[in-house]
Amino acid sequence: MANGIIFDIKRYAIHDGPGIRTTAFFKGCPLDCRWCHNPEGKKCEPETIIVRNRRKGSGKYKKREKETFGRMVTVEDLMTEIRKDAIFYDQSCGGITFSGGEPMMQMDFLNAVLRACKSDGFSTALDTCGHAPPDDFERISGLVDFFLYDLKMIDDGRHMKCIGVSNSLILDNLVMLSEKGHRIILRIPLIPGITDTDANLADILKFIESIKNVNEISLLPYNKLGEDKLGKFGMKNILGPLQTQTRAELDLKAARFRSRGYKVQIGG
Repeated sequence: MANGIIFDIKRYAIHDGPGIRTTAFFKGCPLDCRWCHNPEGKKCEPETIIVRNRRKGSGKYKKREKETFGRMVTVEDLMTEIRKDAIFYDQSCGGITFSGGEPMMQMDFLNAVLRACKSDGFSTALDTCGHAPPDDFERISGLVDFFLYDLKMIDDGRHMKCIGVSNSLILDNLVMLSEKGHRIILRIPLIPGITDTDANLADILKFIESIKNVNEISLLPYNKLGEDKLGKFGMKNILGPLQTQTRAELDLKAARFRSRGYKVQIGG
């Protein structure tokens, strides 16, 4: 049976789908988002990084020990962790979320774990960037209860510039999943001046109104965790420091979608 590489397991997660969940983070991602908040999940293989901590009272960092991100696990290894909190899934209508990185870059392992989860009666969610072969979505779609589908921007040129790949496959897969009737929670990360602009949100609204079965939207405020990680890992911050949106700004953006009949959540 296939093995996989994960870089984190988050228990008692409440922002990765309904209820209390366990979120498993798979290593490897086909995108290169400038604002990535899990840079340790980009590469497919385990990697050793020198992690640095801030000096007290200073914006400067000091070197610490090397730390390895990513470890090989079997399906049973991961299921052992998942089963520990089964009682919380039952009581809260929660379950398991597979995130990353991009879980679909480890298709054989993902497929095997999804099958094990369904055998145990667990609810499953897939947090995906959508950049994967359509046949891969077909292969696992019957094992996924709902998709947390990231949609960052519609303009393909800007998508290429900020994310490193075309968005055509991402949009096509979203249309395909919606036409097949899958439950989709659309997640829009709000990156200041890039994805949270009026023009981009208008483009997203126009696009999703042209397809069916997308009724739930999560607007994700900018998370400075990525900036902190880049500093800790000694990586270059291309965008520089950005400010998280105010609650008033978020409410205005949410109202834009709610006015068109969408169920909108700010965060997770």
